[in-house]
Amino acid sequence: MATEDHIHRPDQPAPQLPEWADPEVTEDRLDAQGVSRRGLIGRAGLFGAGFLGATALGSVAGATPAAAAESDDTIQASSRPGQDGPPAKFVYLVGDHHVHTVYSHDAKYGFAQSAAQGRQFGLDWIVYTEHANFGHANAGGAEREHAEILKARQENPRVLIFQGLEWYVPAAEHATVMVAPGRNEVELLRQFELTFDAKLNHFDVGAVGDPKTAANEAKAVEAIRWLGQRRREGFVEDVLVLANHPSRLGIVSPHELRAWQDADPSIFLGFEGAPGSQANADPAWVKYREGQSGPGTFQRGEYQNAPSPQSWPRYPAESYRVHGGFDWMTATVGGMWDALLAEGRMWSVTSNSDNHRTMFDTYADGTYPAGKGFDDLGSKPLPVDTGVPQPGSDFWPGQFSRTHVGVERFGYRDVMAGLRAGRVWVDHGQLLDGLDVWLVPEHGRAEPVTLGGRLPLSANRGATLYIRVTTASRPNYHGVVPTLAHVDVITGTVTGKSRDADAWQAPDTRVTKRIDVAGRTGTYTLKVELPRRNKPYYVRLRGSDGNRHGVGPFGPKVDPAGPIQHPNNDGDPWRDIWFYSNPIFVDVKNNRWDD
Repeated sequence: MATEDHIHRPDQPAPQLPEWADPEVTEDRLDAQGVSRRGLIGRAGLFGAGFLGATALGSVAGATPAAAAESDDTIQASSRPGQDGPPAKFVYLVGDHHVHTVYSHDAKYGFAQSAAQGRQFGLDWIVYTEHANFGHANAGGAEREHAEILKARQENPRVLIFQGLEWYVPAAEHATVMVAPGRNEVELLRQFELTFDAKLNHFDVGAVGDPKTAANEAKAVEAIRWLGQRRREGFVEDVLVLANHPSRLGIVSPHELRAWQDADPSIFLGFEGAPGSQANADPAWVKYREGQSGPGTFQRGEYQNAPSPQSWPRYPAESYRVHGGFDWMTATVGGMWDALLAEGRMWSVTSNSDNHRTMFDTYADGTYPAGKGFDDLGSKPLPVDTGVPQPGSDFWPGQFSRTHVGVERFGYRDVMAGLRAGRVWVDHGQLLDGLDVWLVPEHGRAEPVTLGGRLPLSANRGATLYIRVTTASRPNYHGVVPTLAHVDVITGTVTGKSRDADAWQAPDTRVTKRIDVAGRTGTYTLKVELPRRNKPYYVRLRGSDGNRHGVGPFGPKVDPAGPIQHPNNDGDPWRDIWFYSNPIFVDVKNNRWDD
């Protein structure tokens, strides 16, 4: 008989209650982030016994501050200007915008099972992105999924559960379409996939068998504009799009990325900085899999491809592999992500599970009724627990990959507003309990600007960057307390729109400061004085556990110790964990004003 229960592996630690959610921890033992998180959830009316019992490791689980070592980069809590920053206004909620269930033809988990796992592994918000399919659109799959989502929202008020879609983008890869709850959320998704999905409409074929036709690329742009129009006319409360696993096949060209955002910057926000399927090359899983089906070549994220006739020809060979678990576009300092930021674009990165089939899970696909299939039913049968490990390369939502979004209130549209504003940082392996970043002018009186924001600044005036870190305070879901070894400050000049729509390099971007934080625990704040400039620029952050580094592709002067590829079949994701933050822009002007 099919069941929705799940038994974890014996060696998998049970989630622990974060301190901010533990009623036995008094507020005076919490750091500022823990206090903010507790207040946000409390104001939403969700801080009851049921909430406490269901909570797992969260985005800003408060750690009792420990004394930080004094250095030029460390400041202690005080009331000096600029140090209070934005934490009192924004609280970071952790989520995953790329998850599948039996309503996708290639996934296997029941909806209630998946939602329970997301809750147990600490998600505050989750987006179900079922693959577009005729069964999903026309056989009632989307409508039945929606009924389950409505039920799950009632049963899990602590988790914001979105219904979305994984769009087969014409002439390209996949993308998340994320919709706010409302009367037309299902109808919008149904109309969209029937009108604009490449798989359903054969936009992936083209006039001469080439999916990279100009007509198909134009169809993707039309689709994003269509979503923007539906939002403006009030057909739905909100909708946004993020590209998924952008470098996996090499078929998403730089000019397509730019065209999608140019079509409507309020709709298309960025891409997955790190793909799902992070367990695909875990040596333990590779060994088991090879014992079942023979040798293979496996990489994290299922990035084990080579260029095809449809791939954009100017991508280097290394773009088909992840680096430290992150997509090449994000991981390369001075690469594709920086080329987009250097145009002044607010381009977000995210990290997600893309959960279809979890590593070492024991559930097998259920059996369809005689003569029936996905296109007839709109969903797959519920899985059956066999007690034997089944094929899988994913982690559960929240178990390894997390996207943190800064919000002012606990709500669906608030999460979407935070994504749109760029208040985003991501991590793997629960590397950090919390991160707050803000920027102020030197000797200025301006309000602090946080991730995704823009600080107006007169020419040749400096700025001060504050980085408040809350280190991991409990074992992650691999049974290890992660330690942050370094924080890298990356800056680049904003040069304006590129003359070459296919440019993928930002020559002026580099790691300008590497701060050693090994051994520091609790909550501490790093203070970085940014030099005076006469051109606009941006600053973003990166950091890791320090286990694997190498010189970046543009040399040591650009990136002396960045993320690197792992060997085939030897990519234990828990031994190479990183965090990345979205940028803050500094809009340098030649005239002066009171900033």
